[in-house]
Amino acid sequence: MSEQTAAKVTGAHLTRTAYLYVRQSTLRQVLTNTESAHRQYALRQKAIAFGWAADRIVTIDCDQGQSGASAADREGFQRLVTEVGMGRAGIVLGLEVSRLARNNADWHRLLEICAMSATLICDEDGLYDPTDFNDRLLLGLKGTMSEAELHFIRARLVGGQLSKARRGELRVPLPVGLIYDPADNVVLDPDTGVQQAIRHVFTLFARTGSARAVVQQFNADELVFPVRVRTGAHKGELAWMPLTHWRVLRTLHNPRYAGAFAYGRRRERVAADGTKTFDTLPREQWIALIPDAHPGYIDWEQFETNQRLLSANAAARGEDRAAGPAREGTALLQGLAVCAKCGNRMTVRYHTRRGVEVPDYECLRACIRDGGRRCQGVPGAAVDAAIGKLLLDTVTPLALEVALTVQTELETRAADADALRRGQVERARHRADLARRRYLAVDPDNRLVADSLEADWNDALRTLGTAREDYERASAAAATALTDEVKAKIRSLATDFPALWANPDTPQRDHKRMVRLLVADVTLHKTDRIHLHVRFRGGQTHSLTVAIPPKAWQLRQTDPDTLAALDLLLDTCTDAEAADALNAAGHRSGEGKPFTARIVLHVRRSNNLPSHADRLRATGLLTNTELATRIGVHPSTIKSWTHAGILNSHKANDKNVRLYEPPTPGDPRLTARQGSPLRKRVPTQPAPGGAL
Repeated sequence: MSEQTAAKVTGAHLTRTAYLYVRQSTLRQVLTNTESAHRQYALRQKAIAFGWAADRIVTIDCDQGQSGASAADREGFQRLVTEVGMGRAGIVLGLEVSRLARNNADWHRLLEICAMSATLICDEDGLYDPTDFNDRLLLGLKGTMSEAELHFIRARLVGGQLSKARRGELRVPLPVGLIYDPADNVVLDPDTGVQQAIRHVFTLFARTGSARAVVQQFNADELVFPVRVRTGAHKGELAWMPLTHWRVLRTLHNPRYAGAFAYGRRRERVAADGTKTFDTLPREQWIALIPDAHPGYIDWEQFETNQRLLSANAAARGEDRAAGPAREGTALLQGLAVCAKCGNRMTVRYHTRRGVEVPDYECLRACIRDGGRRCQGVPGAAVDAAIGKLLLDTVTPLALEVALTVQTELETRAADADALRRGQVERARHRADLARRRYLAVDPDNRLVADSLEADWNDALRTLGTAREDYERASAAAATALTDEVKAKIRSLATDFPALWANPDTPQRDHKRMVRLLVADVTLHKTDRIHLHVRFRGGQTHSLTVAIPPKAWQLRQTDPDTLAALDLLLDTCTDAEAADALNAAGHRSGEGKPFTARIVLHVRRSNNLPSHADRLRATGLLTNTELATRIGVHPSTIKSWTHAGILNSHKANDKNVRLYEPPTPGDPRLTARQGSPLRKRVPTQPAPGGAL
């Protein structure tokens, strides 16, 4: 030890503890590179030579088998930094800079803390004082070289991988349904059940165009999906689980199922807290993409079609709000309607009219963005009817082909689901047979093993029984759904596409999918009429004009002929009597209901029709009180004269209120005390209809 080196070690350093940091990057190095471990532990002798007592030297070797690229996961390095920062360390020993850290940020942080606490650093080449500029400069250069060395090591390792990946020869984990054969060639999984399940996913997606619909159909048919266990004690084994939405998306997006080798689809990023995230890269940034590299479940053209469908479904949530998948609502132009005023996609709003769900197409982009008024709103019932008629006129020559395609799809769907269910029963039977053979092969006297194998056998038998019950129940339901009667109906509709379109059993989702096969979008413009500009998939266009349907209050208006009949009836009838007469004549209210006194009251008030009482008053009839005042008698006398037939009265309303005709002036019978009974007084004139 030179005098200059010895001068760096002071009494203050010796009063503190010496820390020896030992680390190797991998467990394999720990087991095989034993000489490196001996060299690191030998640095303890250097600390003793510098003057530290053996009991004042602490060895930190809990980070064995961990990389020095980051300090976040190294507990030993974190402890070392803490001890240095607390001023408890006099010297830090390591075989070389790379043992302490290969990351410049971690290395310079350690240097900074050592300089602040006056802690020495020692490696195999010598002793350094971080408070000295020259020593600190040298340590900084060593840290930079260590980080560069790690980069070169990684470049050599990754370079070989990338070279093999660009040739499509890199062996990478395969998704379920694909395996490596003994010659390291990628082939389809020999398990036919696995193949059927994966093909069924692609078939359902091609039929429905929605990943969520695939999951729903799998669950409705009580099917399961194969999963390859990646970690744990059962790594590499095949498990069957209910299908989930994210698994469908991962299957549809994976180009390996189309027979293509792809590498570099995702990029790993490490956050500040050490967590890893993966970003999906666009196709042009992939490292390698080699179509037709191995057998697949679909061809590349079908894969590209699936990606376009998935992109369109995702775009329905984006800024442009493209069509998205067909859903259950009644609006035929969901996602296809375009506003003629601003060019934005129109949304759908549903309301109920007389128990029927009716759509309206509304442009709300500016309303939501700026808080202003909506651009325009178009009633959807008339628009959908016009589009439906246009489609019927367009596709009628193809009716036979469409109907036969529907029948084929139904039969194929039932056959695929039945094959998958049979596969589940076959797997359960195989497991039960295997458990039985294991149980029969064991020594009966070895009860510990025999009891365990017997329990496995019983469990396998229960699973087999459940699988058979599920298969029989699902098969019975499928047979019920696709009977000969249903097939006959499909064939009968083959020559009548309008009936197929109007059939109430045809789901609205299928109506929308038919529309999307032919129509790209429909531009709507509402003025005094509704103008539709239809753009077909082939590029042709067609313009339609539809009358604006009446508003709800207009639909509830009473027919003019009914109003005229009511006006005539009110001359001689009360509200209840007029209602009975209208019903007898076959008239109905604006809502299609039979007339009642209340409805007549509402109609005549809404249309300013005078009531029967008002009409009687207009002819000069008086109330009881008014007539009594005019003649100068008591109102009860008026009633008595009326009952005697001296005065004429008319029924004014349904509450039996009566109006009276004024008597002839000077009538001698109108005397309160004439001396003769009222019944003997001769009337001056016969009482008209309605008089008492």
